[in-house]
Amino acid sequence: MPKLDDTTAEPVKLIVAISSRALFDLSDSHRVFETEGVDAYRAYQVAHENDILAPGVAFTLARKLLNLSARLGDRGRVEVILISRNSSDTGLRILTSAHHHGLTITRAAFTGGASPYRYVAAFGADLFLSADPRDVRSALRAGCAAATVRSATIPPESSADEQSHDQVRIAFDGDAVLFSDDAEQLFRREGLDAFNERELAAAHDPLPGGPFKGLLVAIHQIQSLFSPADAPLRTALVTSRGAPSHERVIRTLRAWDIRIDEALFLGGLGKGRFLAAFDADIFFDDQRAHCDVASQHVATGHVPHGIANAEEWDPADSQTGDRDH
Repeated sequence: MPKLDDTTAEPVKLIVAISSRALFDLSDSHRVFETEGVDAYRAYQVAHENDILAPGVAFTLARKLLNLSARLGDRGRVEVILISRNSSDTGLRILTSAHHHGLTITRAAFTGGASPYRYVAAFGADLFLSADPRDVRSALRAGCAAATVRSATIPPESSADEQSHDQVRIAFDGDAVLFSDDAEQLFRREGLDAFNERELAAAHDPLPGGPFKGLLVAIHQIQSLFSPADAPLRTALVTSRGAPSHERVIRTLRAWDIRIDEALFLGGLGKGRFLAAFDADIFFDDQRAHCDVASQHVATGHVPHGIANAEEWDPADSQTGDRDH
């Protein structure tokens, strides 16, 4: 683990792959694709390639992540990579927009309609964010933390200026995200009493890691380069768990030697207002219902992993109209 005064340690790195529709608002061109097809979409993008795209749901997160590199210096690197189903021809507008907005994105993969998930591992990405649920599922199956991004629908009177803080603030659900969904499976089979009884009995047994454990480790390595009071990256665990099942979570993170800055054990309360209070740049959860609530307050990533998604599979996920260009 890197130390604050260790100048000989290998530089740490955090690599995030983001699709074009997660990074920018491509709703107009996507409507062209859905209603008129690929050729019309290509013609539209070429005709508008000098029109700068507006930020999308993951834009603020990408900007803040890239700004981290300036603070890391020689100690580490944070990189954002563009992964897109666009061709290089139609992707020109996207890279032009990124550079216009000051995003120092130097690496990209344009796959011409093929699923781009296979390049996520090739780039060594710790996280993949996309608007296409199928690509996200493929990346998860390949062992990469991945989520389908959903825009925050914050009422105008409650929305905060994105410059209100410079920290990157990332919030995670626990079961089926940071941890495996073993406990969630028990809860669904046998109910809350059996769940609490099992978790209390196993309080000293670390939970198995979930699909986002590797991302949390990468984040923690960057956090370890700073004192907690000065860290440019802050994390929160926001879970429906409450006492007595909280103890196993705390002991699991201790066994992993990972720092979580804030831990909210809500005992079944809705997560939305707590995420707004944390001012998360993004929140990751495996349950669609929780994502629906969270996306009213903050940008949200749905993690289609575990028993909740085996039961809640959405047929729309298989429609070609959901492709991320």
